[in-house]
Amino acid sequence: MTTTPTRLSAHDLADQLAAGEVTVVDVREPMEYASGHISGSLNIPLARLPQADLPHGPLVLVCQSGNRSAKGLSQLLRQGHPHPVADLLGGVPAWQQAGLPLRKLKGAPLPLMRQVQIAAGSLVLLGVILSQTIAPGWIWLSGFVGAGLVFAGVSGFCGMARLLAAMPWNRVSM
Repeated sequence: MTTTPTRLSAHDLADQLAAGEVTVVDVREPMEYASGHISGSLNIPLARLPQADLPHGPLVLVCQSGNRSAKGLSQLLRQGHPHPVADLLGGVPAWQQAGLPLRKLKGAPLPLMRQVQIAAGSLVLLGVILSQTIAPGWIWLSGFVGAGLVFAGVSGFCGMARLLAAMPWNRVSM
């Protein structure tokens, strides 16, 4: 590995892990990490990365899509991190698509986006049912949820995801 940031394929990372050449740092939140991570990886969420006591030697950052790991890579380089750093091209899905195993923690909650889909879909369905059986005004519940989903897609901020992430069943202790 070089001192400039590189992007590794899943197979390249697997080879380097097998040779003991790198440490994998998963920058996702603990709930995401619990639902499936690369065996032996350390969980240091992106928000805590600048203050974290990182292991010595080459690091490979991993996240869900590659966005957070790229941000983490930039942070480490700006801080003058003394060791080579890279990130996994395509994130955890690329690891899975390469046929490589993920380790899941026992009792891990459903992925947050699935929880959002279940909650939003349930609220929309409830709004439609109530508008047809109780009072027409209930259709606004469906409209409100739909507007919230559009806002989340445009802005990148999902209030429902934030709310669900704070729920007791999503607290993961490591």
